[in-house]
Amino acid sequence: MEYRKLGNTELELSAIAYGAFAIGGTMWGGNEKKDSIEAIHASLDHGVTTLDTAPFYGFGLSEEIIGEALKGKDRTKVQILTKFGLVWDKSNQDKGEHFFDIEDNGINIKIYKYSSKANIIKEVEESLKRLNTDYIDLLQQHWPEATTHICETMEAMEILIQQGKIRAAGVCNYNLNQLKEASKTLIPASNQLYYSMLNRSIENEMLPYTIENNIGVIAYSPMERGLLSGKYFQNEKLQVDDHGNDYFGQFDLDKVKTFLEAITPITKDKNVSLSQLVLRWTSLQPGISTVLAGARNADQAIANAQALNINLTADEIQMINYHLSKI
Repeated sequence: MEYRKLGNTELELSAIAYGAFAIGGTMWGGNEKKDSIEAIHASLDHGVTTLDTAPFYGFGLSEEIIGEALKGKDRTKVQILTKFGLVWDKSNQDKGEHFFDIEDNGINIKIYKYSSKANIIKEVEESLKRLNTDYIDLLQQHWPEATTHICETMEAMEILIQQGKIRAAGVCNYNLNQLKEASKTLIPASNQLYYSMLNRSIENEMLPYTIENNIGVIAYSPMERGLLSGKYFQNEKLQVDDHGNDYFGQFDLDKVKTFLEAITPITKDKNVSLSQLVLRWTSLQPGISTVLAGARNADQAIANAQALNINLTADEIQMINYHLSKI
């Protein structure tokens, strides 16, 4: 495993991080608690020390599972990354910015983006309790929102750093102007962003800026919901995804299939899967601090961790990039 310093902080994150969205069950279907805990333990046993979660994932369930999985573990050797700013409590539904509605057990729930100082402090206390810890390594604003000034959000995180409740402050899904605005109050340690072989838009302006200003980038959705694993071009069928929309319709699937076929010889030569090769390529891109990879069981967690063992030569990376340019 490789470990990388995150932005302007003293935090060192594993280059592959455990993404805990799916184990919460919100929008992705449920997962057996036993399998989830085993996946977390397998990740830790194979060098993945960084766990990324959020209160929204399972309405607290993902954080609770991580808290239970870490009982008896050396807390100083694990980095817990969580978030704030997506609220579903009815008492908050007259505040913030409406984001979307979801159904949970037949009940319609309105989700709001809300990042006021008071709400952040409230959410952190709740997360600390669910995670069974007295500090969070990296606290991230889940989504920017229009009803709270960015400076207020950054000031709240600065207070939490001073109190020792968080070690570092980050953001997610910020555009370049928002990141610059935040930096006037508190330079974020990181920006968590959607980045994959099929969506490299952040390479144009965002990554040059974060590299120049020593801000880490945490990449999410590197596998494009399983599309880059190749499984949908074999036995499984593409269908409307868990979010209720035709997510895969945005891609030229014939070109994606051709691309995956073109890089398959590398996987055979190195005895790895397409998923592992995709994760490794993503981790090697300039400016990427860590790559989030979900796992529902121990085998998937181990495979994700072992992706970092792949040695890609300059010629192999050039070949992958050449075929990517054809998509």
